[in-house]
Amino acid sequence: MRSGNPVLRDSTFQGLFAEGERMTLNGTVAKTGLLLFLAVVTGGWTWLRFSRVAAEAGSAGAGLAAVSPFIWGGLMVGLALALLTTFKANWAGITAPAYAIAEGFALGGLSAIFELRFPGIVLQAVMLTAGVMAVMLVLYRTRVIRVTDKLRMGVVAATGGIALLYLVDLGLRAFTSIQVPFIHESGALGIGFSLLVVGLAAFNLLLDFDMIESGVDQGAPKYMEWYGAFGLMVTLVWLYMELLRLLSKARR
Repeated sequence: MRSGNPVLRDSTFQGLFAEGERMTLNGTVAKTGLLLFLAVVTGGWTWLRFSRVAAEAGSAGAGLAAVSPFIWGGLMVGLALALLTTFKANWAGITAPAYAIAEGFALGGLSAIFELRFPGIVLQAVMLTAGVMAVMLVLYRTRVIRVTDKLRMGVVAATGGIALLYLVDLGLRAFTSIQVPFIHESGALGIGFSLLVVGLAAFNLLLDFDMIESGVDQGAPKYMEWYGAFGLMVTLVWLYMELLRLLSKARR
């Protein structure tokens, strides 16, 4: 695997050669922008629904109840669409926008909950996500950081370790009263862990850029622009959520 992102694997673009229009970098960037726009629109709708219901009922609990179906539905539908897109890359023109819409519903509700507890945190997370992406893109394009095989192996191994740790924590919390403390605590260890995960997500962006560029160089079909945009969207969603977690720990 050349990328820590599970949807952008070493074999993603192998054997794909366009007979007609080919994948381009500008096309992938444009489609990434469209996916982000769709996520912002649906996220804004969920946010406004939470705020309106909470204000009318005078209770944050009422707002949470109103958006919970959209949060859980968005997460589950988004996961299903992500898996479908991974195995059916040529469907990405349909499944990638649908994934962005579903994730937008979920992220909007989660963001509203974070914002209620920590005012201003969502704007900070959005700006930091955009800033991190811009910085990593500059570092990649200027070759200040080169994506070598050793870098790929390190990032992929660390990403797999973090994913396994999250799964263990999820299982412990679901079936016992035990949880991995530094994942959730707001002390120095917890903040340090979140900084590590944010840094790891940022390095995954480098690997995503490298995979997309390799697809362009290999002359992949036009529909792979949607797939590349989808893969980048997956990493950006992860980065945004980890930044929210980090900022909330710092506020506490």
